[in-house]
Amino acid sequence: MYPFIHIGPLTLGTYGLMVAIGLICAFFVLRADFARRGVSADAEAIIGITGLSGLAGSRLYHLLETPAEFFADPWPQLFSTMGFAFFGAVIGGFLALLILARRFKMPALLMLDAASPAGALGYGIGRIGCLISGDGDYGIPTSLPWGMSFPNGIVPTTGSDGVCLKYGWPENCAVHPTPIYEFLVAIVIFWILWRLGERAIKTHAPNGIVFAAYLVLTGVARYLVEIIRINPRSFHGLTNAQAASVVSIVAGIILFAFVRRGSATPRRA
Repeated sequence: MYPFIHIGPLTLGTYGLMVAIGLICAFFVLRADFARRGVSADAEAIIGITGLSGLAGSRLYHLLETPAEFFADPWPQLFSTMGFAFFGAVIGGFLALLILARRFKMPALLMLDAASPAGALGYGIGRIGCLISGDGDYGIPTSLPWGMSFPNGIVPTTGSDGVCLKYGWPENCAVHPTPIYEFLVAIVIFWILWRLGERAIKTHAPNGIVFAAYLVLTGVARYLVEIIRINPRSFHGLTNAQAASVVSIVAGIILFAFVRRGSATPRRA
């Protein structure tokens, strides 16, 4: 694993590098989505502001998952480059998009629909950063042929504190490379959302359909991958991410039912 890339005196974190690449890809997707919808808005500014808001929300959400540890020594943790949570990014990005929709005089659900495929793709690419850096987003030990070991990761699988010994496996065991799973699923979700958006445009479907699908699909995907992740269980046997996934799925179903009844604002560019 390569948590950092050293170029002379310059040190680049591989996770941050992949997040930046993910945001660039998300920009091109959002710009293309705006173009096919006939929307005039600054995709570059939207991605930049939403990306920063998502990172801030992701970091804050992660810290508040263990509030006792955070408030015991808040400042070093607040400015650390380690520890981010997906649903914090969703919340932070969601709030930013609502504000930006008002700024660009767009219906909020239209903005969320257009941003959903971009968000899915950007997230998947960012997960490759988790894999390269070995930041602990891997799964439980496995004997499957594609299992991987992270001896030199930011959070190594080996050693006395490694996940292998904790689960009673040999110290050099392999674990589920869950970032790869999430990347592949994110690509599929991106494709589904993009095609769903295309169909919604052609059929003049109400705004909110694509975003509702995003909430459901990403919620299901994250819930399932958490089954083999090493995150602790805290809420009725669920991880914090699984509990948030349930909320995401329910919210998506409610939104879908709401817009299908025609209660949402009719689609307009």
